[in-house]
Amino acid sequence: MRWRTPVAGLITILLLFFYSALIINIADWLPDNLLFRTVYFIIAGLTSGHGVFHWFLQSFIVLLPEVESTFNLSKVGVGSISTTREMVSGLITLPGGIISDVLKKYWGLILALCMGGFGVGWLIVGQAPVFPLLLVGVAFVAAAASLWHLPAMASLSHHYSHRRGTALSFHGIGGNIGDAISPVATGFLLAYLTWQDILSIYAVVPLFIAFLVYWAFKNIGRDNGSENHEPHSGQNRIDQTKVILKNPLVWIITFAGGIRGMAFVALITFLPSYFSSDLGLTDLRRGIYFGLLVAVGIVFTPLMGYLSDRFGRKIVLVPGMLFLSAVVVMMANFGEGVPLVILLILLGTFFYSDQPILTASALDIVGEGVATTTLGALSFARFVLSASSPIIAGYLYDAYSMDAVFYYVAGLMLLAAVVLAVTKLKPSERAAGHNH
Repeated sequence: MRWRTPVAGLITILLLFFYSALIINIADWLPDNLLFRTVYFIIAGLTSGHGVFHWFLQSFIVLLPEVESTFNLSKVGVGSISTTREMVSGLITLPGGIISDVLKKYWGLILALCMGGFGVGWLIVGQAPVFPLLLVGVAFVAAAASLWHLPAMASLSHHYSHRRGTALSFHGIGGNIGDAISPVATGFLLAYLTWQDILSIYAVVPLFIAFLVYWAFKNIGRDNGSENHEPHSGQNRIDQTKVILKNPLVWIITFAGGIRGMAFVALITFLPSYFSSDLGLTDLRRGIYFGLLVAVGIVFTPLMGYLSDRFGRKIVLVPGMLFLSAVVVMMANFGEGVPLVILLILLGTFFYSDQPILTASALDIVGEGVATTTLGALSFARFVLSASSPIIAGYLYDAYSMDAVFYYVAGLMLLAAVVLAVTKLKPSERAAGHNH
C-alpha cells in the first residue's frame, strides 16, 4: 500500500505542470489586447486559486471522521478544530485588511505568500504526531486562506464595480468547484491512502502554485488609472477606515454575516460525522453527498449574484435565508435515504450563494481605497461570532443528537434573515441604475 503514496505524489506534480502549460497557452491564444488579457488572468487566476483553497479545506472536512478516530476526539474536540480555524481567521483579517490596503501595490506578493503558507500548513497537519500540533497546522491554514480573500476580492470589486455581486459570485464558483470535486476525490483516495498521506500529497500543490500566483499577479495592485483617485497617505487611509467602521449599516451587515457564519460552520463541521456515524455511509458515498451539495451551489451561486445585482441584495438574501432555515429543519425530520438527497439539492441552491452577496452589500457602501479594510472588518466580526459555534454544536451533538444541531443551525439562519429584513440595504450600482 505504501507505494501508492509516491505514485500519487508524482501524478499530482505532473497534473500541476499540465495545468500551468494550459493556462499559459490559453493566454497566448487570446487577442493581443492588454485589457482582455488582464481580465482573463484576474478571473481565471483568482478563481483557480480560490478553488485550490476550498479543495483542501473541503477535503479536510470529509476527513474529519478519520481525524476524530486517530486522536480519539469527542464531538467537542472535533468542534475545537473548526473553532481554531475561525478564531485565527478572525484575528488575521482585521489587521490584514488594513495592511493590504496600505500595501496595495504588493497584492501579488501577498497572494503568493498566502498560497505558499497554505501548503506549509497542510504539511504540518498531515505530519502531526499529536493533536495540539495538528491545531498549529490548522492555524497556518486558516491564516493563509483568510488573508488570500482580502486582496483577491478587493481586486474583483475594483475591476468589476458595476457587476460586483456577479464578479464575487464567480470568485465563489472557483471555491465551489474545489468544494464539489474534492469530497469525491478524497473519498476515493481514502480507499488507498491514510488521511495523513492524502494531506501530505495535497500540500505539494499550493507550494508549487505559489510561484504561478506571483508570476500572474505581481502587478495586480498597480493600477495607474485608479491610484490617482485613492488616498496615498497612511493617515488618509486610517481616517477613511474610521469613517467606515463608524457606519452602522456596515456593522449590521457584518452581524448578519456573523450569524450566517455560525450556522454555516456548525453544519459543515458535523455533517461528515452525521453521514459516517449516524447514517453509516461509506467514505466514497460520503464524498459524493458532499459533492452533490456543492455542485448545486456551483450552478446557483452566479445566478443569485446576478439577481442581487439586478434587483437588489435584500430581495435575494432574506427569502434565501428563510428557505435555508426551512430546509435544515426538514433535514432533522427527513434526513435519510432519498429525502436526504433531495434536501441536499435544495440546501445547495443558496447555501454557498449568500456570503458573496453579503460581501457585495458591504462593498456597495465603501470606497475603493478601503475595500480590503472593509473586508477585513467584515470577516473579523464574522469569524469572531463563528468561533464559538462548532463548540456549541459539538456539545449539542454529544448531549442530544444531530437533530439538535439541525435546529440550532435553522434558528441562526432565521435570525440572520430577520436582521436583514429590518435593515435598509444600499442598492447595488446596477440595481440603482435600473430603478432610475
